[in-house]
Amino acid sequence: MPHTAREPQPVTPEPPGSTSRPLLTQSWLDLAFVHWAADPSDVAPLLPPGTVPDVLHGRTYIGLVAFRMHRVGWFRLPGIPYLGSFPETNVRLYSVDEHGRRGVVFRSLDASRLIPVTVALTAFRMPYRWARMSVRRQGRSITYASRRRWPGPRGARCRMTIRTGEPVEEPTELEHFLTARWGMHYTFFDRAVYLPNDHPRWPLHRAELTECDEDLVTTAGLPAPRGDPLSVLYSPGVPVRFSRPARPAGVPTP
Repeated sequence: MPHTAREPQPVTPEPPGSTSRPLLTQSWLDLAFVHWAADPSDVAPLLPPGTVPDVLHGRTYIGLVAFRMHRVGWFRLPGIPYLGSFPETNVRLYSVDEHGRRGVVFRSLDASRLIPVTVALTAFRMPYRWARMSVRRQGRSITYASRRRWPGPRGARCRMTIRTGEPVEEPTELEHFLTARWGMHYTFFDRAVYLPNDHPRWPLHRAELTECDEDLVTTAGLPAPRGDPLSVLYSPGVPVRFSRPARPAGVPTP
């Protein structure tokens, strides 16, 4: 496994910088963060070149994150009401590159709008998948359901329900590690890219996973989760801004 050239940047609950000229804006609403521990050696082969698993006390994590995407917009234009608003569920890993930048790596992103999925898949090489999806709330319980349509494997599914609890006054070290992520690593035409983002500090709540029937994790090439998740959190959401992608050296792409 390659070693990073620099020490990882500290985990900070606020973004290290702000985006004055956003490339992309959106809001993430009604998020369920569900995480299991994983062996770094199991996930390392699935990360983009130039990155290694980000670890906390020797362990890395597999995240299953379900939420509502709201009003995706380009540059400073208003977000799109219909095409830019949809449920999404992603399987993600935790990464750090040779420049010390911590991020996430998406193994799959299931979403319910075909046009945004097609654009993200074909133009940006993001692993988006079109799925039939719903997010339903009943009291303190929220149920997220999805069944994949295209591309395959058709029928890959996720149905999970969380019960939201009390607000988190001070997140633990692990909760900061899993949620305070200010960028993503991915590969675009065989080149490693880092896409920074910023948003307000997460408002987090404790949560309980009361139902989980899914095969998105194994479909994404990862080991099946073992036992109960080590962390379950809920957030009502935040507005998010993405700046221009950066190559590994930090130079913005054309």
